[in-house]
Amino acid sequence: MTDQTAEPTKKKKMASKDYEKALADIHVELVKWQHWVKDEGLRVVLVFEGRDAAGKGGTIKRLMEPLNPRGCNVVALPAPSDRQKTQWYFQRYVEHFPAAGEIAVFDRSWYNRGGVEHVMGFCTDKEYREFMRSCPEFERMLVRSGIILLKFWFSVSDEEQERRFQKRATDETKHWKLSPMDLESRDRWMEYSKAKDEMFFYTDINEAPWYVVNADDKKRARLNCLSHILKSIPYKDVMPKPKALRPRKEQPDYKRPDINDQNFVPEKY
Repeated sequence: MTDQTAEPTKKKKMASKDYEKALADIHVELVKWQHWVKDEGLRVVLVFEGRDAAGKGGTIKRLMEPLNPRGCNVVALPAPSDRQKTQWYFQRYVEHFPAAGEIAVFDRSWYNRGGVEHVMGFCTDKEYREFMRSCPEFERMLVRSGIILLKFWFSVSDEEQERRFQKRATDETKHWKLSPMDLESRDRWMEYSKAKDEMFFYTDINEAPWYVVNADDKKRARLNCLSHILKSIPYKDVMPKPKALRPRKEQPDYKRPDINDQNFVPEKY
């Protein structure tokens, strides 16, 4: 069984050498893009959703690597507190929205209600239906206010997701990625498929469409997603030209303390 949105034919895995070269080129363009966002005072919201183990986190990591964190932050919210559960549903997400010149990257978002909360029974049917009714209007309001909203759904086949889960189970450095919720989603593939299909039916709107990323090949998925971001928000190279550094000023009257008085980390390697 495969995710309905995945491509039926599998391509040969991308060579690491080709991937690193393409990623390096994209990173340069992302730096230019962020300068443009800041100079133009744009407000950008990027939403990353999709199957567990589909590669959202890896793509976000590559997106953030070259960017200035002062103008671009990742929003990965924990479960809502008892107080937050009494608020307007979208309220705790709105407070993380960008100001002029900023980018907010949502590692999962308000679509938790359309996916995990609905499938796992963490919200009532009435709350779920209200979300489906409100979400399109909420996003239209964001777009009308001038926010640039891009939504990405990472699609992975059943077989590839299982392979990644098995790797997480045997790799000590990846154990933290295998949460009880991940294990539960592993047993509820079809329920999550139905939830995704219904979510797309209501929220794949002209003002803020979903963009599906075929993520069976992580390298291609990352490159395709990042290049689409650059294409979706046209930019110009407004980076300041590098300046030659002046010679450092000498301070001959200052004598530094003895280096042996300092504590150094042992050089184990």
